[in-house]
Amino acid sequence: MRYIAPLSAVAIVGLLGGVWYATQAPKDGDDFAQCRASQIAGGAGSIGGPFELVNGQGQTVTDKDVITEPSLIYFGYTFCPDVCPIDTARNAEAVDVLAERNISITPVFISIDPKRDTPEVVGDFAENLHERMIGLTGSPEQVKAASEAYRTYYKAHDGDDDYYLVDHSTFSYLVMPEAGFVEFFRREATAQDVADTVACFVENS
Repeated sequence: MRYIAPLSAVAIVGLLGGVWYATQAPKDGDDFAQCRASQIAGGAGSIGGPFELVNGQGQTVTDKDVITEPSLIYFGYTFCPDVCPIDTARNAEAVDVLAERNISITPVFISIDPKRDTPEVVGDFAENLHERMIGLTGSPEQVKAASEAYRTYYKAHDGDDDYYLVDHSTFSYLVMPEAGFVEFFRREATAQDVADTVACFVENS
C-alpha cells in the first residue's frame, strides 16, 4: 500500500485558503464571480447575441425588444412531449419565487420548430405557462441564427410532416439587458436553485 504523508497544519490552512480563494474571491473584472456556478468554454461572452424573431402577435422583434430586464431564455418546441413543458414550467415557477422577493424577470420561450410553431401556437403555449412568458418563433433562417448565437443544438427526426420529434439541447439561459448572457441552468436545477442564482446576479448588477 502506498504511504501518503499527512499534511502539516500550515499546508492544510494553505490548501483551504486556496480553495476559498478559487471559489469565493472575486475575479478581476467579473462583478458576478460569486454568483457563477458554471464553467463556460470560451467565457460568457461566447454565448448570446442579437436575434430577430416573431412574437405571439405576429410582430417581428429583436433581442433589444425582448430582453428589457433579466430574462430566462429556453429553446424548445410546443409539440415536445415532456422535456419542454417541465423545463419551462420550472422557469415559470422561478419567476414567481423571484416576484415574492420583488425581483422581476421575463421568461422567454424560443421555438426550434418553426414549421409547426406558428406565432399563434407559441403565443398560446407561452401564455398557458405564465402570463409574463414571451413566445417567439420565426423563419427557419431566423430560428437557426438565434440558436447558433446561443450555441444550442436541435435536429428534427424524419417522419410524418405533422408528427415528429426534435432533438434539442435543454439549457435555460440567464440574460441581462446590459451584461448579456451571464449564466445557464441545467435541467436538474430546481425553481428555487434558479431563483437563488438569478437573485444573486440581479443584486450584484
